[in-house]
Amino acid sequence: MKSPQPNLPDYTSKINTLFLDIGGVLLTDGWDHHARKRAAKHFKLDWGEMEERHGLNFETHEEDKLTFNEYLERVIFYERRPFTRAEFRRFMFAQSKPDAGMIELVRSLKFKFRLKIIVVSNESRELNAHRISKFKLAGFVDAFISSCYVRLRKPDADIYKLALDVAQTPARQIVYIENTPLFVQIAEGFGIRGILHTDYKSTCAKLAALGLEVAV
Repeated sequence: MKSPQPNLPDYTSKINTLFLDIGGVLLTDGWDHHARKRAAKHFKLDWGEMEERHGLNFETHEEDKLTFNEYLERVIFYERRPFTRAEFRRFMFAQSKPDAGMIELVRSLKFKFRLKIIVVSNESRELNAHRISKFKLAGFVDAFISSCYVRLRKPDADIYKLALDVAQTPARQIVYIENTPLFVQIAEGFGIRGILHTDYKSTCAKLAALGLEVAV
């Protein structure tokens, strides 16, 4: 008789930990293509030049190797502007909106099933701090494996290894909710069960199929 394939995850194991992203799952993306376009229009900026400068600097910024003020200096304030850094910061941070249904779902899952909740996200330090505070994420998240804290960014597999080390949970007992297909696939390579998040209703159904069902 053939022995079980060693690399296949054990889907019979009880789930006790939830990995999840912030942007696109709990909240809107903090500073994505759409938010930057709104900023360019609002402040009458050259979109092409702004986007080129952003692309050259943002990964470094998310790994906390470039401060928020340095990012703004390189991308926006490399020449005189008729608006202040404070005005731009307020607009930038105001782009973050909550998905109230998803936040309540994760809260309910945590307290019903006593789950560990670990965020694995690419976020810059100032924006990350604002989003955690504004939407009270620390009230139910046990650890933030944010790129700005650990100086690793998805899709680097090392950020998932670090999350596993912090969680101290076998991969087969973890579910990962993420809105980027590649990131789900990388996590699944570690034996983590992945849920590609597209909307609240389908994510609830996928969680229920894994035994994590709450009243909605």
